[in-house]
Amino acid sequence: MLAMASSIKVLGTPNDVIHSRFPIHCLDFKSSISRINGISFGVKEESKRASMDLRNNKKIPYVKGINEGEKDLKNEKLEALWDDGVGTQSMNDYFDYAKELIRHDGGPPRWFTPLSCGPPLKDSPVLMFLPGIDGVGLGLIMHHKSLGKVFHVKCMHIPVQDRTPFPELVEWVEEALKFEHSVSPNKPIYIVGDSSGGCLALAVAARNPQIDLVLILANPATSFDRSTLPLLLDSLEILPDQLHATVPYLLGLALVVDPMKVLRLNINNPMLHPMQFFKQLTGNLAALRLCIHDLDEILPKETLIWRLKQLKHAAAYANSRLHAIKAQVLVLASGKDDMLPSGEEAWRILGSIQNCEIRCFKDNKHNILMENGFNLLTIIKGTGTYRRTKNRDLVVDFLPPSLSEFKQLLENYRWYHSYTSPVILSTMEDGTIVRGLSGVPREGPVMLVGYHMLMGLEIFPLIAEFLRERGIMVRGIAHPSLFSHLLEGETKEFSVCDFVRLYGALCVSPSNLFKLLGMKSHVLLYPGGAREALHRKGEEYKLFWPEEPEFVRMAARFGATIVPFGGIGEDDIANGWNVRRGWEPTFISSDTFTKDSGWPAVLPVWETNSDGGKR
Repeated sequence: MLAMASSIKVLGTPNDVIHSRFPIHCLDFKSSISRINGISFGVKEESKRASMDLRNNKKIPYVKGINEGEKDLKNEKLEALWDDGVGTQSMNDYFDYAKELIRHDGGPPRWFTPLSCGPPLKDSPVLMFLPGIDGVGLGLIMHHKSLGKVFHVKCMHIPVQDRTPFPELVEWVEEALKFEHSVSPNKPIYIVGDSSGGCLALAVAARNPQIDLVLILANPATSFDRSTLPLLLDSLEILPDQLHATVPYLLGLALVVDPMKVLRLNINNPMLHPMQFFKQLTGNLAALRLCIHDLDEILPKETLIWRLKQLKHAAAYANSRLHAIKAQVLVLASGKDDMLPSGEEAWRILGSIQNCEIRCFKDNKHNILMENGFNLLTIIKGTGTYRRTKNRDLVVDFLPPSLSEFKQLLENYRWYHSYTSPVILSTMEDGTIVRGLSGVPREGPVMLVGYHMLMGLEIFPLIAEFLRERGIMVRGIAHPSLFSHLLEGETKEFSVCDFVRLYGALCVSPSNLFKLLGMKSHVLLYPGGAREALHRKGEEYKLFWPEEPEFVRMAARFGATIVPFGGIGEDDIANGWNVRRGWEPTFISSDTFTKDSGWPAVLPVWETNSDGGKR
């Protein structure tokens, strides 16, 4: 794996050279020589993956780079609480790398893979990123590390001075798409289209209904004619040159980055000292000024006008072919998009494409992929969009939650832990009762069999504690209603259905249980089901199990360890029993969190009553 790439030469045109400090692996398929830091590396003739000259339709070997043993570094699977690199890249990195990528930026469009993506899992599908109006191809910079674990990421870069018409761009992407399909015909190909890249993705999908495609469209610009962009385009063409020094760049800034988010960076903490607040605000203002200056190189006046005209054509082209799209489509729509009516457009696309889902994010703006707190891989996993073959396998294709996702879970349910103060006990082999989960076998297959308390809310602390203390992902067998579209709600925001999928729940079925035990998983089973969770008054701690629990036979077949468990207190808390009797929980807090340390929320120590006694 290349550490740093200072010069990657790609033949095809005399000026087709990228000089960059940004660590990338160029995949333009037009060179037999890779030149890194002044050292030339020849092509391995016996390479598994061949590349293709997209102009002459000739296959040439693929440039592997320095490390020919890259395939040996590929992981077999992800462990629970894996590091997805969220928060390690920022908007400043985007501008730093963009300035390097566009330096001496000649030649036609090309593909590149950032080395920060790293080697993906075995049999991972290809993900092709089509950029927005900036054309740099770094719109996924905050997601490179997470996506690079489960995808072969390829980013499209359009040079600043490139004037390729939209139909030719469609054909160029189509050629690369067909090549990837010929290499792995049984795998889906993912295309992430950002804004104007969404129009390009839809156009390519409409022309290739025979290829298994998964489109992920972030605020697609198919609503160009119903936005303010046509008016702004007309204004840019007639404005005097003196005003062109500010207006085009401010427009580009709104399309690439939200100015207010840059100003609010790291100053939202209410406990921040006034001196620190103004110091950070001053730094943010300076950073915003640099952003505007950098856009002078990324989006010059002529380039911005050209790409807005190209976008007008792209939107019309894509809209006329929506009926022909057979691909699986996921639309991500921002509720505060100042450039496009993305919310309305998402619903229109939902009604125009057969296999389409949408997710709305009411607090995000146009460039949602570059906003802090938005994790694209989390959305892909939660919506059940990730798969490695034509048909998704809920067991094999499951990706365990990452460390950042787990921290977000604990933050979202801080109130629940504060209110209920859950305590988990287990029994060792010698009969000793200990606090924690030391008595539960670490190696599977293990079947956890218990009964539901009120509403089944005991699941949250149980799953979380297994992850925090043992690093074990417990796969729950859930009622089919939890995967129904009826629970998504009319707003189409990230819902309960997405949450249970994210944390490994599967619809109850013999085949799913068979697969999980066959993979030596830890399985959570409630034989009483929804009836037990929705028990009536006076039915506390009453079992609603079937007379002949069939799970015992399946557990015996795989030699699984059955761990029975139960819980108490949830119905009492719901009835206000603790409050009436003067019980007051006492907590200790922790400010930091790592995989091996405690909760970031409050932790229960014991409970004291009004008389000073303890229990």
